Amino acid sequence: MPAIKDQVLFLDFDGVLHPDAVYLTRNGPTLRAEGELFMWAPALIEILNEFPMVSLVLSTSWVRHLGFKRAVSFLPPELAVRVAGATWHSSMAKDWLGDNKWDGRTRYDQISRYAARAQLANWVSLDDDPAGWASTARYRLVACDPRLGLSDTHTLQALINSLKEMSTN
Repeated sequence: MPAIKDQVLFLDFDGVLHPDAVYLTRNGPTLRAEGELFMWAPALIEILNEFPMVSLVLSTSWVRHLGFKRAVSFLPPELAVRVAGATWHSSMAKDWLGDNKWDGRTRYDQISRYAARAQLANWVSLDDDPAGWASTARYRLVACDPRLGLSDTHTLQALINSLKEMSTN
């Protein structure tokens, strides 16, 4: 696993790299919508080619349900090599500051906790769940339509703009 670089993109899978219609079955994650899992990953690969200093930290429920290594294994190699960690790890199953409510935390709570612990200054989140984001941190969120993810040109441009802004800090 590579070390975290100066810039981090927190990456969700469902509703970002494919539609948010994924269900865990005995055979693994299954997309119950038109298309295929990770069908929009090539767009992210292309964008990140322009930002070599960006590491990925997984902020997807796939890590909790499948484990870190297995979640990473679903990514195309060009993205997998950039993964430097995840917001969830197995020790969190025990508690979060004395309570067992990881799943009840917003994505923003999970990401901001990780960013604070890792002392990250330059980070952006790519996610389809804007619930619970602090108004002072909304500039760090590139929100996707859960049906369109990275197939939406406005989302792609917003991501490019956020990465450019982050790279100048």
